[in-house]
Amino acid sequence: MTYRWIITDSDLVALVEQLLGQPRYALDTEFHRERTYFPKLALLQFADEHEIVLVDPLACDLSPLKRLFDSDVLAVLHAAQQDLDVLTHAVGSVPRRLYDTQLAAGFIGYSTPSLVSLLQAELKVTMGKGDRLTDWLRRPLSAEQCDYAASDVAHLFQLQEVIDTQLAADGRTEWAQAACAELLLKPVSGVDPSMAWTRLKDVRVLKAKARGVAQAVAEWRERRAMSLDSPVRQVLPDLAVLGISQKQPRTIADLAQARGVDDRHTRGTIGKELLAAVEKGLAAEASLPPADGEELERHLRPAVSLVSAWVSEVARKQRIDTTLLATRNDLVSFLRGDESSRLAHGWRNEFLGDGIRRLVEGRAALTFDGRGGLNLIDVAP
Repeated sequence: MTYRWIITDSDLVALVEQLLGQPRYALDTEFHRERTYFPKLALLQFADEHEIVLVDPLACDLSPLKRLFDSDVLAVLHAAQQDLDVLTHAVGSVPRRLYDTQLAAGFIGYSTPSLVSLLQAELKVTMGKGDRLTDWLRRPLSAEQCDYAASDVAHLFQLQEVIDTQLAADGRTEWAQAACAELLLKPVSGVDPSMAWTRLKDVRVLKAKARGVAQAVAEWRERRAMSLDSPVRQVLPDLAVLGISQKQPRTIADLAQARGVDDRHTRGTIGKELLAAVEKGLAAEASLPPADGEELERHLRPAVSLVSAWVSEVARKQRIDTTLLATRNDLVSFLRGDESSRLAHGWRNEFLGDGIRRLVEGRAALTFDGRGGLNLIDVAP
């Protein structure tokens, strides 16, 4: 695999100028987040029509990339969500125009395919297997690491073209474009500290006052993890958050008895801050967000499963990834009458909206076709 390394600011500026003169560029990233709160960018891979370039973010000022990302040049990526996440933190910007080959492939019969499987299926290209545990922050990177990284962008243009041909034949080009645009609106990593407690396993079994403590302690943990750039579970394990919530300690001695708490959590300022969080939590009970479907009127809740079955059948017959048509949250939002629902407008509404309304209003029903499938049929008034 032939590629060029960039390890100086001037060469990165020159690369940006080069790519600004192109209609598109391929992009991928390598990063780690096991030992940090925010993802740590370890490598950037670019390709245009002429070459592949590896950029060392540990050696270069990445701010010139903002100019490229803000331009009209199309960025082609595969499974871009995590790349957008890490770029947001490392560069402070993401590509304004985006084409995600994984998303686009969802409209031609694939369900979140890996790059390896998609290249094999569509281009008959076999990629070498990378080491899932490789250390991308190590310097120098090995030749095998560099070859693998370069291969991630080597075929993206060809893959885009093959997918686009099929999308055009099926009349789904605009659908894929809309899905890629939606991806840019999704939030990046990082949790609203005040809502971090809702992600705790078994949090729903806690009583009201214990939930208030869980919210306050989990918020303290989230903010501390952010400030230290450390994984939240290294600051305080989930078991300790739940243990403190149930015990509701008022003294350091009580705190030490909470399940999951060890010596490092009771010493110095950490112990004092945890006790302060407990006191704050006891003063304000917390309510969990409704579970899926609970925010619907009771008579509409059975409709979620019914409509989900029909949407899955439509996805199967039309060879579209079900999650691109509608998630369960999309259905709940639509049935609730939320105008911001993805199903309330655009191609999804044109494709599914009438069928959902007919099912919910009793003007249509689902029947088995005798071959493992479902049919939507009109019901006589």
